[in-house]
Amino acid sequence: MALSINYEHVLSPEQYAVVMAKAQPLLVLAGAGSGKTRTLVYRVAKFIEDGIPAKAILLLTFTNRAAKSMLSRLEQLRGDDGRLV
Repeated sequence: MALSINYEHVLSPEQYAVVMAKAQPLLVLAGAGSGKTRTLVYRVAKFIEDGIPAKAILLLTFTNRAAKSMLSRLEQLRGDDGRLV
């Protein structure tokens, strides 16, 4: 599924910089409610859009609730591709 998200339009400048950063480890420090999870979900969506297979991506969190939330958000952005992460 080839969706094209206008990342610059839907993200803050800081979030956009993280999403567009080269595929390498990043450290994102931000306070509660600042959009870290949103940024992570959009970063994964961008990886998929750039051709990285969803089944090769691992999202890791501490709770089942958070994991379900991230996958649900990803599915809303990427459709079926989001289910394969």
